[in-house]
Amino acid sequence: MACRLAGLEPLNIGDDSLFVNVGERTNVTGSAKFKRLIKEEKYSEALDVARQQVESGAQIIDINMDEGMLDAEAAMVRFLNLIAGEPDIARVPIMIDSSKWEVIEKGLKCIQGKGIVNSISMKEGVESFIHHAKLVRRYGAAVVVMAFDEVGQADTRERKIEICRRAYKILTEEVGFPPEDIIFDPNIFAVATGIEEHNNYAQDFIGACEDIKRELPHALISGGVSNVSFSFRGNDPVREAIHAVFLYYAIRNGMDMGIVNAGQLAIYDDLPGELRDAVEDVILNRRDDSTERLLELAEKYRGSKADDGANAQQAEWRTWEVKKRLEYSLVKGITEFIEQDTEEARQQAARPIEVIEGPLMDGMNVVGDLFGEGKMFLPQVVKSARVMKQAVAYLEPFIEASKEQGSSNGKMVIATVKGDVHDIGKNIVGVVLQCNNYEIIDLGVMVPADKILKTAKEVNADLIGLSGLITPSLDEMVNVAKEMERQGFTIPAADRRRDHLESAYGGENRAELQRPHRLRTERLAHRWRGVCAALGHAARRVCRPHAQRV
Repeated sequence: MACRLAGLEPLNIGDDSLFVNVGERTNVTGSAKFKRLIKEEKYSEALDVARQQVESGAQIIDINMDEGMLDAEAAMVRFLNLIAGEPDIARVPIMIDSSKWEVIEKGLKCIQGKGIVNSISMKEGVESFIHHAKLVRRYGAAVVVMAFDEVGQADTRERKIEICRRAYKILTEEVGFPPEDIIFDPNIFAVATGIEEHNNYAQDFIGACEDIKRELPHALISGGVSNVSFSFRGNDPVREAIHAVFLYYAIRNGMDMGIVNAGQLAIYDDLPGELRDAVEDVILNRRDDSTERLLELAEKYRGSKADDGANAQQAEWRTWEVKKRLEYSLVKGITEFIEQDTEEARQQAARPIEVIEGPLMDGMNVVGDLFGEGKMFLPQVVKSARVMKQAVAYLEPFIEASKEQGSSNGKMVIATVKGDVHDIGKNIVGVVLQCNNYEIIDLGVMVPADKILKTAKEVNADLIGLSGLITPSLDEMVNVAKEMERQGFTIPAADRRRDHLESAYGGENRAELQRPHRLRTERLAHRWRGVCAALGHAARRVCRPHAQRV
């Protein structure tokens, strides 16, 4: 039994098929070039991106127009209609990729042959899931089902198969969906992030592939492969090696297709032995120090391995002025001298808080710039954050001792919204705001709106901080704002800064505000810009590293 897809030509995917490459570059969220071309309405050049993917070996092309400054429905329809007139592109099936059902349905009405919907999930509950699945079936498409339910994204092997098993049962027994047209995406997350909880992410995906193939007959498996290597953004040789090793093991365990850059797939056997071994340690989680070892090796393959001059610099940096030493420690993730240098900086400052707002934040700005330019990787940023946290912890007793009675700037509830597990930026912001005399109540990740607002009422909060990374988090933030309006959130107080309970919005997708979401949110929580200004320059600046996709 095979999944039968078609553009102008058929594509059958069965048990004996080789791995199917889904071209990723026609995605505005993953390709800066494609995003620019679509924004500037250079559709002829955008078609060349699709053509290049097909010529490079993509057997399906994934098309995504989910960008806040775009009319996603109109852009999707226009691009698909143009593809229909390009036989060399239209010969392959189309994967319509969007988090918005309206965009998916518009796309389904345009494509020739039989395509794929990417994706549906049980995030909004079973009723919505069944409704969308029935529509996909009516349009005659195959469907990608995310391992995502009412609780959130599955991040362990057990959760992945649990959700996929439940979705398979609903689709085959209640919807009558052909099992061969069900494509599960068990969530590929970044490894080598420097966060211990992430170390087994690749193994969990690979194991889930084995479970799905064993328990769910005829279902296929897909995933966004570039996610696994995001920690090494900017180092293409290492990223390609991570992709090659990951695919080597995932395909052996049942992965049928993957969203990839079809023109940049490395061959497993052609990888340098030392690099392949180091990457395997990370993918298979074979060593506790695998991330550190790969980081050291990555410098060599990026072409910036420390030379004699750099080694000499490492020996002399302790002679620099304290501001530069603190910056160096933050950038390099060195904790050995951080308390010593922080104390020296404190003695030179008028107030302890000035050490944070001055040299420490200046150092974090450098980290943010380097990360934004692709010159630092995520695990290095995590190490920098830990150095920052240690320095702040050292200063906290001095800050407490120097505080004036009643000088609090306010009480803030912060949380990563429901459906999102990303919290690095939130955590850093929380630390810095605490040092700026804000009382922080951190609710963690995957927090539903009712818990956020209930807590805000209970503690009489002055501010609510919402964090998120993935695009659907924008909609969840709007949901929180709607609930705030519906419940009439106002806090009477003499201080003008506290006359309303307000919301600050943070996360990658806030770096470049999506206009439709911005308009909707501003109508519901119209003072959020004032909140961001009131938080002070330190908070504004520390958000910069998190303005990159983590």
